[in-house]
Amino acid sequence: MNKTYIVATIRPWNIKTYETIIKHYPGNWHLVTSEKELTVELVQKLKPRYIFFPHWNSIVPSEILAIAECVCFHETDLPYGRGGSPIQNLIKRGYTKTVIMALRMTNKIDTGPIYMKRKLLLEGTAGEIFIRASGLVAKMILEIIKTNPIPTPQKGQVVVFKRRTPNQSEILLDLKSLKDLFDHIRMLDADGYPKAFIRYGHFRIEFSKPTLLANAIEASIRITKVTKGGK
Repeated sequence: MNKTYIVATIRPWNIKTYETIIKHYPGNWHLVTSEKELTVELVQKLKPRYIFFPHWNSIVPSEILAIAECVCFHETDLPYGRGGSPIQNLIKRGYTKTVIMALRMTNKIDTGPIYMKRKLLLEGTAGEIFIRASGLVAKMILEIIKTNPIPTPQKGQVVVFKRRTPNQSEILLDLKSLKDLFDHIRMLDADGYPKAFIRYGHFRIEFSKPTLLANAIEASIRITKVTKGGK
């Protein structure tokens, strides 16, 4: 049986998990960290049994989907929550826990059949949640390469999430409680994500590392001068 595998990811926490855990699994492992690296030629050359996508923001070409079994991971109980920014959309809706699903990639986003799912708590900052998820994904990858499960079709009502934009990180007046404000700050606090912010005159104040107290929030702030373009 073919024991060559590719892990394609763009996030530092997943790269660290690959280097410390996944690449030591049985088989021949290859890491891809950019869209330019993941070519049809590479996949044809390696002929992997699976390509795993712990976090990938680009559409995978149909030619690659046809060559190898491509497995991605999504933090909602599909078909609920198809689409972008699943962690942020769930926290915004008041969820405290969810699942990570391993599903086969198809030409339509988040519609493929499911291999397995595992429980995921939504406590802490987005960065902490992503690190927690990365560890679970590593365990799921090991289980997949050991058991070669057959994925089953999604069942249930389809609910689609919209990918959040950087402008939605702004703290607006509709946040009415400290808990809502705390959730808004923490769900955006991860490397590579636009931090929660307010505009104050010529300045932009960004918030991170929040702690929710009985009657207050403590957080780190970063203040930058707003440029002419408003960023």
